[in-house]
Amino acid sequence: MIPVHRLDYALPDELIAQAPAGRRDASRLLVVDRAARRISHRGFTDLPEYLAAGDVLVRNNASVLPARLHGRRPTGGRVECLLLRRISGDRAGELWQCLVRPGRRLGVGETFEVADGALRATVDADLGDGGVRVRFTSVSGESVEEAASRLGDVPLPPYIERPDASRREEDRERYQTVYADRARRVAAAAPTAGLHFTPELLAELGRRGVRTADVTLHVGLGTFKPIGTEHVEEHPIHSEVYEIPESTQRVLFPPLIGRRVAVGTTSVRSIEDFLAVHTAPTGGPYLAEASLFIYPPRGFRGVDALITNFHQPRSTLLCLVAAFLTPGSMQGLDWLMEIYAEAIAERYRFFSYGDAMLIV
Repeated sequence: MIPVHRLDYALPDELIAQAPAGRRDASRLLVVDRAARRISHRGFTDLPEYLAAGDVLVRNNASVLPARLHGRRPTGGRVECLLLRRISGDRAGELWQCLVRPGRRLGVGETFEVADGALRATVDADLGDGGVRVRFTSVSGESVEEAASRLGDVPLPPYIERPDASRREEDRERYQTVYADRARRVAAAAPTAGLHFTPELLAELGRRGVRTADVTLHVGLGTFKPIGTEHVEEHPIHSEVYEIPESTQRVLFPPLIGRRVAVGTTSVRSIEDFLAVHTAPTGGPYLAEASLFIYPPRGFRGVDALITNFHQPRSTLLCLVAAFLTPGSMQGLDWLMEIYAEAIAERYRFFSYGDAMLIV
């Protein structure tokens, strides 16, 4: 079994990126050549040098809902409500799975309002593990999603500090990929490896014959939950809904022209969960729930190269990247820690708004 302390590393606070780079593709790119066991330090604009005609970028096109709502109780006390997942909707309103703060003061039956009554909310049930079910009603008749898009803030991860609203509009733009499908506001967190792409860079890749294919994984907050067990294998992995259109399914199976390059761990999770069940395209769109936990020494069926950011200690995402470094082997754990040590020494920026890594 894998002791969780093998996923520990010391990161200076100043290397946790608090804001995006001035331009999306101005991020740095650490390139890992697995065959040569070589590391190169480049810029994200150099990515086309490492891709070839026929390669396919498999991207998560999920859009981040500005799901952090600010409300008030009848007593005047402030409430922060984070929308996680829509459960159902009817004439009586919409039911959502949420996280609320202060949770201890908001029991079942308690109420609050958002934007002076634009949305009225009642805590309907305690779902355990900090989650609650909230029933929303709207005075104007707009949906909760429409209201959140207008009134909410993007749900930045807890390591990004925002003492005031000075960066609110920047975050609403930059904590979203340029290829996000705004009709699919299903993510509680951004698929951050895709934040580095610009329309110009995507156009250059297209001119070079690099294709794109999309999946939609409904990124949940479980992606930020550290492993809390003594051994990696004992960790209860979170599940996430994903969708793969038939056009994307077709690029995952032979005959393959080029490499399948996953943009982010969410794309990897979708691909590998799908291929664990299917050996051919399904003949239509595929919808499922991924509960796949990828850690060494697992192999990979549908990913030949990976673009990813730098991840938190003791995270399930570190497990996935370590497995991809040396598929079928445990050696990726130590190698990943060596790579991260070099990235820290070279002053790379870490986590959601940080720099990127390409593993080929």
